[in-house]
Amino acid sequence: MRVLHFFKTYWPDTFGGVERTIHAIVKGVVRHDIQSDVLSLSKTPEKNTVEFDGHMAHKAKLDLEFASTGFSREAFGRFRALSRKADIVHYHFPWPMMDIVHLAIPPGKPTVVTYHSDIVKQKFLLKLYGPVMHRFLASVDSIVATSPNYLATSEVLQRYKDKTAVIPLGLDEADYPKASEEDKARWRTRFPKPFFLFVGVLRYYKGVHILLEAARQTASDIVIVGEGPMEASLKAYAQQNNLKNVFFLGALPDADKTALLELCTGVAFPSNLRSEAFGLSLVEAAMFGKPMISCEIGTGTSFVNQNGKTGYVVRPDDPPALAEAMKRLVNDAEAAASLGAGARLRYEECFTAERMGNAYAALYKRLHGQTSSGSMERKR
Repeated sequence: MRVLHFFKTYWPDTFGGVERTIHAIVKGVVRHDIQSDVLSLSKTPEKNTVEFDGHMAHKAKLDLEFASTGFSREAFGRFRALSRKADIVHYHFPWPMMDIVHLAIPPGKPTVVTYHSDIVKQKFLLKLYGPVMHRFLASVDSIVATSPNYLATSEVLQRYKDKTAVIPLGLDEADYPKASEEDKARWRTRFPKPFFLFVGVLRYYKGVHILLEAARQTASDIVIVGEGPMEASLKAYAQQNNLKNVFFLGALPDADKTALLELCTGVAFPSNLRSEAFGLSLVEAAMFGKPMISCEIGTGTSFVNQNGKTGYVVRPDDPPALAEAMKRLVNDAEAAASLGAGARLRYEECFTAERMGNAYAALYKRLHGQTSSGSMERKR
């Protein structure tokens, strides 16, 4: 069986949360004799159409971007050619360009959509896009929500709950090599005190400004790994408020990120808006057996991090509550260790790449089997 994934970006152009999820799915279904291709957009498609970890990352020319949406004329032809070779087409929502391509060129194959997030920020554009979105979602064969929390709280998904399944995101430990003693010693020297780690793209909904406000109320170090559009304003705030316990490290190689995950007291994940649908950084924290601090925003973050079992869940936009949770973990080593052990157990039970891959393989085979049965019935 062959699956075509279609999303706006992918490696080597970018490798964020959705891209890592696609990669983990592709790797996870190989053991079920399912091969995959990925089609995305790129400013330099001739350079970035490459083989990646056993599958092809195909590119169509990116013509323009508007409201975080890439558009491409070439994508129509590339999608037509690649979907003809596929048995299943797997979309990753949201990306309006994808909806248009699907409706203009129906693949004639079973279709799956992983619904990563509602559209939250562009409310005016959503009014214009809404009819297209619902035509697209109504036309696909199966929708996947990444957590029961998101399925229950998304008004859009509730319209399609009869064909929506829940498959939580998962990560593969093999993609996170153990940190060397030299790397850990280097970072331990730099951060000898207890510290909390934030890992992610510095976007508006990540709540890092709340974390900086909380840093004024705690003696613990706050280590921020990542870059993004909010980086300059966040650094300016830290400088203006003389936050000497806040450290912006930018993007780091995986070996350094692994070392920091092993050494940190816990992971702070202060996302405060529904745009944060799941939080793969929380899965990383659980995988490393680290207690988590996140906010209750009605999404998958509270599916990954269970209050009192794997960490603490606090109110969003509440710096004192965030600071208090950090103090509790620093001052009670026994509780921190227990929550970390709970986090690791939750990773093993719910969020491995193998578990996610098995679930998607079963879904693909069910949809493909239904198509094959339907074809046989028509032939009779």
